Amino acid sequence: MKALTVDVICQTLAARIASGDFAASGRLPSERSLSEQFSTTRITLREALGQLEFQGMIYRELRRGWFIAPPRLAYDPLLRSHFHAMAEQQGRKAQTEVLDAQRVQASAGLARQLGMNEGEDVYRIQRLRRIDGRAVLYVEHYLNPQYFPDLLSFDLTRSLTHLYQEEYGINYGRVGFTMLPAPLPTFAAPALKVASGSPALFITRVNRDQHDRIIDCDYEYWRYDALYIDVQVREAEQTSRQPACPEEEG
Repeated sequence: MKALTVDVICQTLAARIASGDFAASGRLPSERSLSEQFSTTRITLREALGQLEFQGMIYRELRRGWFIAPPRLAYDPLLRSHFHAMAEQQGRKAQTEVLDAQRVQASAGLARQLGMNEGEDVYRIQRLRRIDGRAVLYVEHYLNPQYFPDLLSFDLTRSLTHLYQEEYGINYGRVGFTMLPAPLPTFAAPALKVASGSPALFITRVNRDQHDRIIDCDYEYWRYDALYIDVQVREAEQTSRQPACPEEEG
C-alpha cells in the first residue's frame, strides 16, 4: 500500500471529526491505533496531528492522548467581567481550583509592580481555571495584604472581584496589562497537562482600586489554543472604557 501523505491524513481526520466520528468519547484513538489505520509511521502521524492542533481542531494532554478541541473562548480585554461570568455568557461552564494560598516575600520585580519594597509580605494565590472541564488557565494572584486583612481565610474559589467588593468595599479602578506569547514555565505546565515550554499566552495585569491605589498583580498563563482576542469598541467609548482582563477580575 502506498504511504499516505501528511496532507491526506489531515484531510481524512478533519473530515471524520467534522462528521462526528469521535464525538461520543471526545477523543481520538491512540497514536498506535491511528498509525495502523493509516499504515503510516508515528513520525508522519504526529506531523499530521500537529497540523490539526495548530488549526485548533484537536489538542493534546500529556499521558492522556489527543482530544477534540472545544470552541475557543472569546476574550475581550475591554470588558469588566470576571472569569465565571465571561464563560457563562458564552454558554460555557467554568470551574476554579485553588492550588495554593499563602504569604510570601515579594521579589524585586513583583515589588515594583505592586509599589512595595522587595522582601515585604504579599498574599500569593495560585489557581487553576477550567472551561467545560478542560484546564485552560493557570494564574498567580499577588495581593497587598494592607488592603485585604485575613483574606486567606475566605473561600478563594469564588470571584475575587466579588470578594473585594463584599468583604472590603474595594472596586477595581484603573488597570494596566500586557499580553505576550511565551513558553509555559515548569511550574504552570503540569497543571495544564501539557509539556513545559509549550506555547502559551502570558498576561500580566496590575490593578488599582477606586482610590487609585495598586492593590494586586496577576500573572496568567493561558493555553494558546483555549481563547482568541475579540475586541468590540464603539466610537463613543474609545476614550472612556478602561481595558481589563476577565481573569484578574476574579
